[in-house]
Amino acid sequence: MRTAALILSTLSVPLVLMGQGTGAVTGTVNDTAGLAVHQARVRALTSGPAGARLVASTLTSAQGIYRLDSVPAGPLVLDVSVLGYFPASDTVHVAPGETLRHDFRLRLSPVTLMPTIVTAAKRSQLLDQAITSVALVSREAISARAVNTIDEAVDKAPGVQFIDGQVNIRGSSGFVEGLGSRVLLLVDGVPANQGDRDGINWDLVPVDQVQRVEVIKGAGSALYGSAAFGGVVNLITRELPTGVHARIRTTAGVFANPPDPVWAFRDYTGIQDGVDVSASYGQGTVRGGLAAGARHSDGYRQQDKDDHWQVSGRGEWRPEPAMLVNLSGAWASDQYQVPEPWCIQGECADSGLAVQPFRIVGDSADPGNRGNRTRSDKGYLTALVTRTPSERIAWTARASWLRTRFTDSYPNRGLPLGPADAAIANRYGLEGRVVSRRDTGQIVTFGAEATHSDVWSNVFSGDTAGATGTHAQDEYAAYGEAEQVLGPVRLTAGARGDFLTIDGKGLTAFVSPRGGIVWPTASGSWRASIGRAYRAPSLAERFVTTYVFGLRVIPNPALRAEDGWSAEIGRSWSPLARLRGDAAVFWTEARHLVEPVITQQASTQQTVIQFQNLQRARLAGLDLNMTATPFTPDLTTSLAYQFLYARELAHDSSGTRTPERPLLFRPRHLLTFSVDYVWRRLGAGADWRFASRFEGTDPLFPGDPRFDQKVLDLRASWTTGPLEARLKVANALNYIYNLAPRVLEPVRTTTLTLTYSY
Repeated sequence: MRTAALILSTLSVPLVLMGQGTGAVTGTVNDTAGLAVHQARVRALTSGPAGARLVASTLTSAQGIYRLDSVPAGPLVLDVSVLGYFPASDTVHVAPGETLRHDFRLRLSPVTLMPTIVTAAKRSQLLDQAITSVALVSREAISARAVNTIDEAVDKAPGVQFIDGQVNIRGSSGFVEGLGSRVLLLVDGVPANQGDRDGINWDLVPVDQVQRVEVIKGAGSALYGSAAFGGVVNLITRELPTGVHARIRTTAGVFANPPDPVWAFRDYTGIQDGVDVSASYGQGTVRGGLAAGARHSDGYRQQDKDDHWQVSGRGEWRPEPAMLVNLSGAWASDQYQVPEPWCIQGECADSGLAVQPFRIVGDSADPGNRGNRTRSDKGYLTALVTRTPSERIAWTARASWLRTRFTDSYPNRGLPLGPADAAIANRYGLEGRVVSRRDTGQIVTFGAEATHSDVWSNVFSGDTAGATGTHAQDEYAAYGEAEQVLGPVRLTAGARGDFLTIDGKGLTAFVSPRGGIVWPTASGSWRASIGRAYRAPSLAERFVTTYVFGLRVIPNPALRAEDGWSAEIGRSWSPLARLRGDAAVFWTEARHLVEPVITQQASTQQTVIQFQNLQRARLAGLDLNMTATPFTPDLTTSLAYQFLYARELAHDSSGTRTPERPLLFRPRHLLTFSVDYVWRRLGAGADWRFASRFEGTDPLFPGDPRFDQKVLDLRASWTTGPLEARLKVANALNYIYNLAPRVLEPVRTTTLTLTYSY
């Protein structure tokens, strides 16, 4: 009987297990932007008196798909973890014979993540290996802020400020109506500054197609040449996954009415709306994607309507595992009214007020700026070939074409310039680059680049109505940079030589060296770098002739190139598991900065505006940012602060030293505080931006008062499966202020964004 009982008890174990049964769990692991998370570890655990027991484990595929087979029926704890993301877990119940579907959405961890960047050295490297400061804008941050154009998200990066659409990195650019940016824009590593004015079209790439943004702070001339005097912004677009994928993003918003009825300028509430649609397909060696969208805005000021259309496409072909051919392009068109500048007493129906910031100059007696419109079209094509024949060497070749065209219509403007301004500009580029890696810890990057820019415009050159100007600029460059590992230290040294001609005449040469060191420590790393900054004046700065605020702008073909030296000493550290910080002291000593100057024209003795070279200028300061996840991983906070000392040291052409005076449109203090909290599928966050009032007196409007910038943005989100809803209240306190002269910044704007991903 004892033997029979033993046999029965032994057989009872599998019989009980058979009674329980087994099942399976499958699903996907994506991030909050809807992109697949590759190589994430997914585990199934059971809980009991003895604690949790692992019953199954797997890794996600390239498409973020996982499957756990033969898991015991009943309650299970599923958890998922991967480097760079906060872990997640859920409790599920599996019925016998059931295949349960359960999807995860992971949030990026800004503290534990040590991302790979591609812009600082023109090759892949870890963030803590860069010799210069780098700010990152993740796809999660872009998605959370529910922006319409990518500059709205880049504006919150540490050390970055936008002034009426013009980017300012560590105070390098100031504000010059979009002419001659000292920041270079890249789209997947390809230069995208305009050929005529060297400015940036931030709406050229659909915001929904941007995966992340890398911001290089400080001179990048040693690798990127002229326009990188103050920094580089690289828009890196989304990867094309295998399979069929689609995405639709809709936006709807409303502008707050003026806070006081005396400022009212219309009898309805302004709205904005838009839709973006994208689809992609990938299989085997070929992948492709298309995106299109449209956007309308009534604006928040008088005469401020804007209509925007865009389309973009991308294709990839991998003829062999070590080679990738990438073709991409985009086209965008804007047709918008021109609201600035605002009117002051006597220039419009002012209701007896000294300033009417919501209204434009012009009334029934004098139309002024009424009816002014602009049409702006821009597009680019890029072909990129990358080959990695071995682990030690890789080469890249690219060809690009950027075209911009605008027409400014002024129906009430008379002679001497007539009712319209127009320009057509092209920028063609070629580049070849080689990256060589050796076992000795040495990495060498070298290449050559050629750029041709041309422009036709009736506001270039000439002093009479209808005068037109055609100009061209050619640039040729070669560069090289080497990194050597010596024990724990990384040393970097390199240089670039640029050769420039204008209209095929003359030849100007510049050499831009750079050197740096990175010294890792137990809790982070030290870095130091110094390099030459260089920028050639844009064709617009040299040859433009037009009117601004009633003053004539005259050309200056004799402008010299800007040059200087830029240096920084920085420290990144993570003293705690949930805290990361980065600080840098930076300094730029510049000569011949090109700035607009109000002066007297010698031949006519009239007061005019002309771009001229300043003798010397200095930009120095402190750049600090910290990210922490206090109390719980669901709460993320970040603080960015910049102290800036920006001074013109000498002004007159004789070189006589004059009293120092502030460089215009550079705040001494710039502070951004952000906080985000996520609970299950709900999220909430806020951005607080403070910028101290600009120092110095604007020569165009010396009597205008200056104020600090104090702006609060609020946001909330909800996600379920493939659907995502985001609510944003920008400038929630409806703070009325301006940064550019007599141009009102956006009022409180409430926007709802819905995104569906397939």
